[in-house]
Amino acid sequence: MVDSRNMNEPQRDEPGRTASGSHRLQGIPAAENTDTTITFSQEFAAQLAALDGDVTAEEQEAIAALPSGSALLVVRRGPNTGARFLLDADVTTVGRHPDADIFLDDVTVSRRHAEFLRHGRKFEVKDLNSLNGTYFDGVRIDTASLNDGAEVQVGKFRLTFYASRLDLARIASD
Repeated sequence: MVDSRNMNEPQRDEPGRTASGSHRLQGIPAAENTDTTITFSQEFAAQLAALDGDVTAEEQEAIAALPSGSALLVVRRGPNTGARFLLDADVTTVGRHPDADIFLDDVTVSRRHAEFLRHGRKFEVKDLNSLNGTYFDGVRIDTASLNDGAEVQVGKFRLTFYASRLDLARIASD
């Protein structure tokens, strides 16, 4: 594009532009406005992770609709992939026993394998001395506090934990 101004006239700075033509912020020296780094809280990062391509639109809807004090487990790997389990009690049992709150029918799961415990708006998982153990983000645990988007493995079942979005917002604002 050709500049229609006379080439013999000196070029003047326009307000908000440097002599090279780039924009600058009014009242802020150039050295102070070059950092574009932004940081996010762990809760926000977990929310982003929860919304990756593995979460279907239907699952996103279910997660968004969770009432305060509840959470959702989604089976990501195992015989019933895609199954969802609501955590809305103070104690939710997991095992191969037909009376378990979350019945996982596979020989790699103990009859009384683990419990999900609710403490107000937070949850933890506790292994009940199962033969194959309970894993939290790939590490065998006795108990572990659950973060949004965490993976819990019970036998060959891999479950992803999603906390209520209402509770995440409250925790982030505390």
